Amino acid sequence: MIVESDIGTKTTTAAKKDLSGAVLVSGGGIAGIQAAIDLSAAGFLVYLVEESPTIGGNMARLDKTFPTGDCATCIISPKIVACMRDLNIEVMTMSEVIALDGEAGNFTAKVRTKPRSVKMDACTGCGDCIEHCPVRNRVQDVKPFAPVVPVADDDRKLLNTIVAKYPKEQASLIPVLQDITEARGYLPRPMLESLSVDIDVALADILRVASFYNGFSLKPVGRITIEVCLGTACFVRGSGLLFERLEEELGVGDGETDTEGRFTLRSVRCIGCCALAPAMRINGVTFGKVKLDKVIDILKRFE
Repeated sequence: MIVESDIGTKTTTAAKKDLSGAVLVSGGGIAGIQAAIDLSAAGFLVYLVEESPTIGGNMARLDKTFPTGDCATCIISPKIVACMRDLNIEVMTMSEVIALDGEAGNFTAKVRTKPRSVKMDACTGCGDCIEHCPVRNRVQDVKPFAPVVPVADDDRKLLNTIVAKYPKEQASLIPVLQDITEARGYLPRPMLESLSVDIDVALADILRVASFYNGFSLKPVGRITIEVCLGTACFVRGSGLLFERLEEELGVGDGETDTEGRFTLRSVRCIGCCALAPAMRINGVTFGKVKLDKVIDILKRFE
């Protein structure tokens, strides 16, 4: 097998009619990455060709996967690392196959690789080339972040007390957010802006964490929080109908709070009791095998 590209030609020593020891995989998505890893493990030299600047494909852009709700990044990241570290796999990004000739077991592929304007072998990722590139604008210095909305005195005192309990580093972010949620019931925006300055963590990173976990809310919540599991086990046993009944009874939608500030209704993907499906949780109390005609009786316990 011969792989020709704009940056050079690579040729195996296989005879013309013998089976080649090299394989070309077109596409660097999750399927292409897994195929390259499996072929490498079988002893083949693999050329992984991807037209975009990076491998990972659409899965790298996803938040969660269906139907389990697993984190897409947690699944694909180990595979990307294994692929990039494998000495038997040559990753050719910004490349595309433009011609394929030959027969099964002995193909000649022509691959066009777009220029990156840098020497990849010498690149250390320092970023100096961006600052000195004559065809691009110079990188502008970013002004230090400053809170837009002033934080209330009570919230300021609470935040100072919470921040003092932990080291001022990014690893303390989740415990701090948990303490704020416990004290206020949600995460007020002014407190998050002040927290960004206090622990020197970008506000975008704080909001990314706060919006990722179901345990955090950026909106005020009611005194009673109702969480209905819409995971696979609960959904097939009617939790969807249960959720619709609660929406009708409370007059709110998913993630909303009623006008009186009593009830907040949320949908979650799992609360860890699939054997009790359909299940829901109210202020930390779990109810299993919930029937539609029992919903009103359950709500009355928390009035």
